Amino acid sequence: MCLQVFTDCSADPSTKVGYGAALVLEEGDSRSLERIAEDIKLKRFEETSSSRLELETLLWALGNLPRGAGRVVLFTDSQTIANLPARREKLEAVRFCSKSGVLLSQADLYREFYDVWDRNEMEVVKLSGHMPSIEKSRDDLVFSLLDRAARSALRRNLSKSQAGGDGG
Repeated sequence: MCLQVFTDCSADPSTKVGYGAALVLEEGDSRSLERIAEDIKLKRFEETSSSRLELETLLWALGNLPRGAGRVVLFTDSQTIANLPARREKLEAVRFCSKSGVLLSQADLYREFYDVWDRNEMEVVKLSGHMPSIEKSRDDLVFSLLDRAARSALRRNLSKSQAGGDGG
């Protein structure tokens, strides 16, 4: 079995709130995009940034995978996530610290990612993100569903906050 994990997110830097969207599909899922959209999961994250949120969302999605998931293909538009496998050796060599010796702000998430990576057979596919619809593959179209879901959730949250709601 091969699982495809799609993640995307949307963050508001002024409130440090963001929403992650995640979708897990079995490879070859041929349902319509409308049916697939029904399975998108959303989660609110607080005290986050856009780069941190990308990792938080991915780790949340991976944490919900069934045991013995087999091969996992991650679909993301995040350059940070796409580059993590190649950056591992260097990050571990410097103990996840900057040149000045300060611990990287995402060090905890990098370590957690590598722990999950080691327990699974994983591959990362970097999607282009925003492109004309006519040029999109099915994977790109599925990813667009997550992009819209995350942005809509964040907009709803901001509207509630501005209207005096609790923001949740």
